[in-house]
Amino acid sequence: MTQSKLYNIAVVGATGAVGQKMLETLEDRDFPVNELKLLSSSRSAGKKQMFKGTEYTLEEATPESFENIDIALFSAGGSVSKKLAPEAVKRGALVIDNTSAYRMDEKVPLVVPEVNEEDIQNHNGIIANPNCSTIQMVAALEPIKTHLGLNRVIVSTYQAVSGAGNEAADELRDQSQAFLNGEEMQANILPVGGDKKHYPIAFNALPQIDVFQENGYTFEEMKMINETKKIMHAPSLQVSATCVRLPFFTSHAESVYVEVDKAGVTVEELKSLIGEADGVVLEDDPSTQTYPTPLSSAGKREVFVGRIRKDLDQENGFHLWVVSDNLLKGAAWNSVQIAERVIARQWL
Repeated sequence: MTQSKLYNIAVVGATGAVGQKMLETLEDRDFPVNELKLLSSSRSAGKKQMFKGTEYTLEEATPESFENIDIALFSAGGSVSKKLAPEAVKRGALVIDNTSAYRMDEKVPLVVPEVNEEDIQNHNGIIANPNCSTIQMVAALEPIKTHLGLNRVIVSTYQAVSGAGNEAADELRDQSQAFLNGEEMQANILPVGGDKKHYPIAFNALPQIDVFQENGYTFEEMKMINETKKIMHAPSLQVSATCVRLPFFTSHAESVYVEVDKAGVTVEELKSLIGEADGVVLEDDPSTQTYPTPLSSAGKREVFVGRIRKDLDQENGFHLWVVSDNLLKGAAWNSVQIAERVIARQWL
């Protein structure tokens, strides 16, 4: 990104998995940073972090931290965002929040730039970054909805442990080694750190991401359902989700079933639409076993789609396989991308 004007940037939650990716992405994109402030909890304050060859010292995040900040990237948990985002806005900063704190707030735009960039201009100081599993799905669905109409979505996810943070990734490593050594596996984090029970993730599959709601769905599943409708401006869209954590480190995969409005749609037509979509890469050739995987998409900013096929019983039904790096497009890159669009369109 080349830009003459420079901006004062704060990253809140700089030591976390997403915070670290935010810094990497700002550097990779040559984001126009004037001053950089790395903010964290009191226990991480004083730690050092590198950015563009310069060592920065982390500071405890306080309301006063946001004086003279132009853009604040938040990824330190919903409670921190609820407490400090309004303080940042009060001091003139634009907040791009990567937690669930403001996603369903009617006054806060929930943005995936490839889908609803125009919503950015309606911000009142806060822009919400959607859930990682939602982002990649709506990026793949947008060309379908635009050109063919969309009335139903059923998704099953296969999500990486990094979505639960660095500690969950460490737990997977420890459990895997224990299992291979014939030792008992210790589980203290997954499926949810603060929940009653914990299960090993190594060599396992956990059909729970986030806490259960009264309707039997998890909070993660409800996030996908509600966020999809908001981002796509489709309150009547039928969406259902089952979210599962699997024992790999990076990138979420999703099996997505859709029903379109237009009659007579072919697989080739669907492939063409998805292949031309902004930020989406088609990897789909069964004859050469070409399809995206979590490993092949890790470290990349795009959303990858393959295994596109027609449902055998439902005339307007299609199946897709959608994969993307949950820490990049699912979090850090989408946040930085929003910031880039804000600057380019002069919506700051």
